[in-house]
Order: sequence, then structure tokens, then C-alpha cells
Amino acid sequence: MHVIDIVVFIIYFAAMLGVGLYFFRKNKSVEDYYIGGRSLGSWHIGLSVVATDVGGGFSIGLGGLGFTIGLAGSWMLFTGLIGAWLSAVVLIPIVSKLSVKHEFFTLPHLFEHFYNGKVALMAGIISAIGYIGFTSSQLLAGAKLASATFVEIDFLTALIIMGVIAVIYTGMGGMKAVIYTDTIQWIILMAGLIFIGIPVAYFAIGGMETIRTTLGPEFLSLGNVQWQQLVNWGITIIPIWFVGMTLYQRIYASKSEKQAKKAWFIAGLFEWPLMAFMGVILGLFSRVAFQNGMFAEVGYSVRAGMDPEMGLPVLLNTVLPVGLMGLMLSAYFSAVLSTADSCLMAASGNVQTDILSKFFKFKQDRKSQLMASQIVTLSIGVLALLLATYMTNVLELMLYSYAFMVSGLFVPILVALYGKSPNPSAAMLSMIIGGTTTVTLIVSEITLPFGLDANIFGITASAVVYFFVTSLTKKTAS
Repeated sequence: MHVIDIVVFIIYFAAMLGVGLYFFRKNKSVEDYYIGGRSLGSWHIGLSVVATDVGGGFSIGLGGLGFTIGLAGSWMLFTGLIGAWLSAVVLIPIVSKLSVKHEFFTLPHLFEHFYNGKVALMAGIISAIGYIGFTSSQLLAGAKLASATFVEIDFLTALIIMGVIAVIYTGMGGMKAVIYTDTIQWIILMAGLIFIGIPVAYFAIGGMETIRTTLGPEFLSLGNVQWQQLVNWGITIIPIWFVGMTLYQRIYASKSEKQAKKAWFIAGLFEWPLMAFMGVILGLFSRVAFQNGMFAEVGYSVRAGMDPEMGLPVLLNTVLPVGLMGLMLSAYFSAVLSTADSCLMAASGNVQTDILSKFFKFKQDRKSQLMASQIVTLSIGVLALLLATYMTNVLELMLYSYAFMVSGLFVPILVALYGKSPNPSAAMLSMIIGGTTTVTLIVSEITLPFGLDANIFGITASAVVYFFVTSLTKKTAS
């Protein structure tokens, strides 16, 4: 990699660390640290939401889908549009009012409000586990990108570099640092894709004529996907908009309900069609380049094959000229960090506010509470980094983390917000059974009916248990 690209890259990372240091000095309380003082506007929140949801995992994962099935992979993020707009209409009006009235910091605070402290503790544990895994997936995405483009750096070294940078600026600056850097990072990513990545790659591979002669027509069809895959994406991704700690933190951080709803509508449009098609198009371009032998010089021959998720970063490394390479890499690392930092903050909020506070009494002064929060964030970041060293597939790890949270928390939160007389015992059992069912099916690698996702069965089990226990409780009471 040329020295100019390295300099561009270093400047970018220095700027991110600078933002973290700035807000490290500005934060005065835990409220500032975890929910930005409840003072942020719709565009900052909206761009942060989409940057978090469509981060490194989905960016690299979308490239992998484009490499594998072409344009039809864009349907994965259509579920993001549905989830964002649906939650803007039916979730935010309720949650925003409650958060202002009761000064909520986390999602489990809602569980404590509607159920009890034990249910909230279980929700905090489930959410923390999911977001630690999700943080790991983003660090893994960054390491894949770095090791493919910086040939002098091995995968493990790249992973450590990504982890250290993300953990340090997030741990220092808290939620405001996360949201403001997300805004910067998303602008960099969009500009990089629109003005650099897509046009340069398109002409480098030979344009539409080469695409049509290299790939079958199915790669340019939106129908090149099985219905089971659409169902799996929908049931795994849409519900996360109702149980994602990162999203609740941003609802709480918004100036008002109106600002939060506007932010969610902005995020949905950026997810699909904008980011969805840009991601899979670049992945499709990488498939064309690979099959035409453009990657042979860097060790990826057609005969040997390659990891689909590596196609996009290798393409960038192959076709981008000096200077633009550094800018484009900064754009993709922006995507990685914009999700890693948010997920790290979510996990930290769960562990600090919903778990540790149940067992330990922290000093009540603001400075001590703020320092404890920063220490927790740094510790969780190290744990996520260690977890990432054992995983190999970005999209798989990310969707498993999603699935674990969704199957455990989705049914209880829906009942709490929209049902009557929420039942704490039913909620506790449904969380345990839902999450356990999904994890068991994933780990055992059992072949499921119609190729459906384990999360479908986890949510179903959670719902059955909740309503069975509720019915049994009513009969016993009568």
C-alpha cells in the first residue's frame, strides 16, 4: 500500500480518536455518557441509526451476498426499511413518553417498569450477550477488510488494531462521541461508495458488457433468492427494531418524540434502496473481477476459490489508485467502527446499569459513576476482541447475535408495550426458553423444516411459553 494511502488512513483514525477525547472532557454524568444528555436532533440520530444498523458486518456481508447471488441480496436490507418505519409508527410514541417521564437509560428499564427487577436483570444479560457478540462481528469485519488490503498485516494484527481504536474512542467519549463520529463516518462511507468505489470498480472490470458475459442473468435479477431466505431475513432483522438496545439508547437521546420518529424515517430510506444496492453491486463487481482472473496476482485463483466476503475488499485493493485507496478504505472502516462503537455502548449500558448495579453499590457522585462506566466499556471491548479471534464469518456471527436477542426479548417486550397485565413469571420463562431454543438449534446444527431460521422456532417457543404460563396463572388465581 502506498505511503499516501497510509497517511490518509492515519489521519482518519486520529480524527476519530480526537472526537473521543473531546467528549471525554465534555461528559459530566452517566446520562451524558450513555444517552447524550437527551439533546440530539433527528439528522444526527438518523444517520447514527443507519450507520449502526448498516455497519461493517452488513457492508462486508452485503458484498458477500452480491458475490454469491447478485442484486437479490439487496432484499436483506429491505427488512431494515420495514423495521425502521414500523417502529417509528408504533414503538417510538410509547417509548419516548415513558423515557422522559421515568428517565430510562436502557431497554431493560422498560422490563423493570412493566414486569419487575428480576425480569429486567434477565433482559439485561440477554441483551449484553447479544451485543458483545455483535461488537465482535464488527471487529471481525474490519480485520477482514484490513488483512485483505494491507498485505503486510496478518489477520490477527489487523483485528487487534481495529479493536484497540474502536474501544479507546468509544470508552473515552460515550454516546455523543459515538453519534457524532457515526455521522462523520456515514458521510465518508456514502461519498466513498458513490464517487469512488462504484464508478472506479465498474470501469475497471469492463462495464456492463463484461458483467453480462461473465455472470448469468440471475445475478441481475431481484428474484434470485428463495422464499425461505426472505422469511429468515425478515424474522431475524425486523424484530431487532423492537429489542435493539442501540436503538432504545437513540430514542432516549433524541430531543423529542417528533425528532426520534423523523430520525427513524431517515434511517429507513438510507438502508433501502440506497445502501442495499450499493453494497450488493460492489459485491457483484468483485465476482466479475474474480472470475476474470483479476485477483490472481494477490493469491485468489478461480480454481482455488475465495471467501465471498473477501471479494469486496480484495476488489478495492486491486482497482483503486493511490490516494483514492486510502479514502475508500477509510469509508469502509467508517462502516465497521460506526456499528462497533454503538454495540459496545449498548453492551456497556446493559452490564453497568442493568447487571452490575443489581449486585454492587457504586459511589453516587457523578465523577465516580462516569469513571465506572468508562472502565466497564473498556473491559467489554477487550472481551469482544477476544471473542472475535474465534469467529470466521462476519454475517453469520452478526445474525446469530441478533437471533439470540430477538428470540429472547421480542415476545415479552411486545406484550409489555401493547398487551394487558404483563406477567413477570411468563416473561422470565419465555425469555429463557426462546433464547435457549434458538441457541440449541444453532449449535446442534439440526436440519430445520423448509430451511427456516432457528430464530423462528425460538420466537414461537417464547410466545407459546408466555401465553401458556399466563393462562395457567389465571386459572390458578381463579
